[in-house]
Amino acid sequence: MATSILVAWSGGKDCLMALDRLLADPHWKVSGLLTTLDRTSDRVAMHDVHGDVLRAQAAALKLPLIEMAIDWPAPNEVYESALASALDQARLKFANLAHVAFGDIFLADIREWREASLDRLGWKPVFPLWNTPTRELAKEFLRRGHRAVVTTIDLDQLDGAFCGREFDSRFLAELPDSVDACGENGEFHTLCHASPLFSTPMLLESGVATTRSGRFRSMDYQLV
Repeated sequence: MATSILVAWSGGKDCLMALDRLLADPHWKVSGLLTTLDRTSDRVAMHDVHGDVLRAQAAALKLPLIEMAIDWPAPNEVYESALASALDQARLKFANLAHVAFGDIFLADIREWREASLDRLGWKPVFPLWNTPTRELAKEFLRRGHRAVVTTIDLDQLDGAFCGREFDSRFLAELPDSVDACGENGEFHTLCHASPLFSTPMLLESGVATTRSGRFRSMDYQLV
């Protein structure tokens, strides 16, 4: 019997690839998506993605979305309390649920933090993409027919001109050697708008690019 699992969902390419791999693995049954939103802005904090866009993605994936709203940024104890409540909510919906999948690729400290946090709550993390070479993973993303746009750039690591671009082979070819192909060091974040896993592509309209804290440049995307 397949084991039920949630997928931590930001709307970007890495969580979509994690979902893709889990759906192809008969050991797992994806029960739903788990997303963290800034309570005030109703956005994914680092990706700067609107909550209604994530809800539309979940609908296109035909998966329930468990929302974890917090005041961002939040101290670790507040985050874990909100996480515990969200996971309790998920268990009320789905029987025998004890695993959460993440799209992390190689940052060991992040993995260790997730493992410790979930262990305290009696859950287990799963990392479907772990140690996959990131350029290979980026190419696999495109080869599988997934599509994404770049929503946020860390200006300390990448030129702001990359913000708002399509995440495609040209984007990858033009990245500086110092920037990870999947932005695993926080160089950039993405928003998926089309995929073979979606029942229908996302119709998005780009707005105005803004800069936060003098460091992060974000392109605003809204549903058409």
